[in-house]
Amino acid sequence: MFVLLMLFLWKYIDDMIGKGFEWYVILELMVYASATNVAMALPLSVLLSSIMTYGSLGENYELVAIKSAGISLSRAMYPMFVIITLLSISAFYFSDYMLPKANLKYFSLLYDVRQQKSANFLPEGVFSNSFPGFTIRVMTKDKDGQTLHNLDIYGKDPQTANIWHMRAKKGRMYRTPVDPKTKKDYLVLELEDGVRYQEDASGYNSRQTFTRYRFKKTTQKLDLSALSITRTDENEFTKAFQMMSLRLLNDTMKKVNHQVDSNLMLNYSLVTPNLKYFTVPTKSANIKKFLPGKPDILKGEDHNIQVSIINQALGEARSVSDVIKTRNSRYKDASKNVHEAAVEYHKKFTLSAACLVLFLIGAPLGAIIRKGGLGLPVVVSVIFFLIYYIIETIGEKYVKAGDASPIIGMWIAIFILTPIGVFLSYKAANDSVIFDVEAYKRFFSKIFKFKVRLGKNPVN
Repeated sequence: MFVLLMLFLWKYIDDMIGKGFEWYVILELMVYASATNVAMALPLSVLLSSIMTYGSLGENYELVAIKSAGISLSRAMYPMFVIITLLSISAFYFSDYMLPKANLKYFSLLYDVRQQKSANFLPEGVFSNSFPGFTIRVMTKDKDGQTLHNLDIYGKDPQTANIWHMRAKKGRMYRTPVDPKTKKDYLVLELEDGVRYQEDASGYNSRQTFTRYRFKKTTQKLDLSALSITRTDENEFTKAFQMMSLRLLNDTMKKVNHQVDSNLMLNYSLVTPNLKYFTVPTKSANIKKFLPGKPDILKGEDHNIQVSIINQALGEARSVSDVIKTRNSRYKDASKNVHEAAVEYHKKFTLSAACLVLFLIGAPLGAIIRKGGLGLPVVVSVIFFLIYYIIETIGEKYVKAGDASPIIGMWIAIFILTPIGVFLSYKAANDSVIFDVEAYKRFFSKIFKFKVRLGKNPVN
């Protein structure tokens, strides 16, 4: 979890630093991020801990003592398997009840944090629009961060729409305490030795006037309420599938599937009237139906009638094509929603199944390699977890694209790793040396010696 949180901070560090957030806002965001990372952290921790535990037992010859007492490895693993089963059940309820709420809190808060303006109010040499109605540029700052030099302030009067420009050689800025009545604080700029220019569009006799005056000292107060974090209504995020429980996802998929079926029926009803036979008057004044696949259908007709028939057919074809294109985009959007909802639906179950399968791999693997600690077990667990994660990601991508069914795409990693776990359990129960380097050395040395003897005594 610590590693995943560091990845989270590395990804969003630019969106959080320098915006004046309180420490509890960052802490709250990290708590929600840790809850959303359980889907990755829990299976990996189960795999790593099981390899370390049974590897340490094997390294200290405790598994040998257990087997010498007549207890098989599967019987020794049984209590831990019960614990992992309870953990998997808890993971299912967590992903169904807690995870949607954590996702809602996390994504809504992350959205507000990323939308928040920077608290670096006046960066050097940059026109800042952080304050509504003002554009401010500070050429240089002293090391204290408060003394300013060569300021330019552009503003617009909201009532008269008059534009003004203020330039000062020197200034100082400071932040006022929060007013207990208005709950607001301000950034005060104390300007020295400057000049102010203002254009007045409603001057004397409807003439535009230009005013300029110099000042030794003046003060400009800027409202900081626009820079404080504003929380978006969480109800705007509840329609995302990641924020839904199993019951809501099931209901949503039924509604969307019904919508898809309704769109297909509507598409059929819109296109069917255009798929009719055209009736064309013939020279004998009879009505001749156009039959599909007839090569000489226009034979004997007047040239103008042929052109009219062809133009009418082309117009109908364009109309059908336009209807299909418009309705097809809606069908794709609805189908995409079905696939994404199915992905989130199966994720509720794959988390629990992954814990069981990775324990089934980790426990016998630890008993085989017989190494505890954070050395070889970490390497092996990361390799197997990457295999699981890559396969799951590929399957999820195919499901969202509609190229695979949700059962195959979301469960293919479980289907592939389960036989591997069964195979490793069989090898561990029979004291296999599949990961013993010395065994491979002895095997290849025997092959090498056999080839040498065969070279000395060739068989005719």
